[in-house]
Amino acid sequence: MRSPLHDIAREMRRTARIAGLVGVTSAMLSAYLVRRRFVAPRDRDQVRARWVGLWASTLLDLFAVRVLARGPMVSTDRGHLVVANHRSAADILLLLRAFGGPIVSRADLARWPLIGRAAKAAGTVFVERSDAVSGASAVRTIRSLLREKATVILFPEGTTYPGDDVRPFFAGAFVAAMHTPIDIVPVGIAYASSSEAAFVDETFSAHLLRMAAAPPSTVAMCVGAPIVVDDSSRSATLRDRTHAAVHELVRAARQLVDGGADPQSW
Repeated sequence: MRSPLHDIAREMRRTARIAGLVGVTSAMLSAYLVRRRFVAPRDRDQVRARWVGLWASTLLDLFAVRVLARGPMVSTDRGHLVVANHRSAADILLLLRAFGGPIVSRADLARWPLIGRAAKAAGTVFVERSDAVSGASAVRTIRSLLREKATVILFPEGTTYPGDDVRPFFAGAFVAAMHTPIDIVPVGIAYASSSEAAFVDETFSAHLLRMAAAPPSTVAMCVGAPIVVDDSSRSATLRDRTHAAVHELVRAARQLVDGGADPQSW
């Protein structure tokens, strides 16, 4: 049975972290938008990348999420489609800090107070998966970004799931990658079994509130060898190869977070 002090501690963490989330995001977003007005257009992507990386790193620290990482860093001379399984809201922060670049997200996020504004400022690509027009528009946007040698982050399972099983991938972003000289970077994510940062079949708001109250968590991120895309690549083949790679990387991340392998310093 949990003691009253335990419940009080959880409520204090929840209150402090939600307040911190709002305060940090508001302050950093305002500072970024002001700074952006005085930056030359050619430098705006670089300024945005620094802001997003700092914001993500600050929130990971605020929510006490410890990251173990293993695998190669990506090069900067090609576009990259970073593809990962999706197990927590913290995944977004994890990948933004590690790779930067726009992230593909569900459309309703754009309407959320404050977080929606921050997501727009970060260059998020919004998509309504049940809307063919929205999906086609997102594919065009992703293709354009990749051809400009940008990094785009994607969770092709379409939503957050509990556990380590990697669900089937939606095909849209792999269509965008066709006939474009880029690398697909597979990533596997696993949370410690005791972590309360991982999703457990709940609404997003309930997930966020539970994560805000949680004690410190550990997550492992394993990055695989890039999958090279060329003119002969086919979307279904790319999707299947990436799914298999992410599946294996999740297994490696599980070993890493459970203490069976050594992390690398990022």
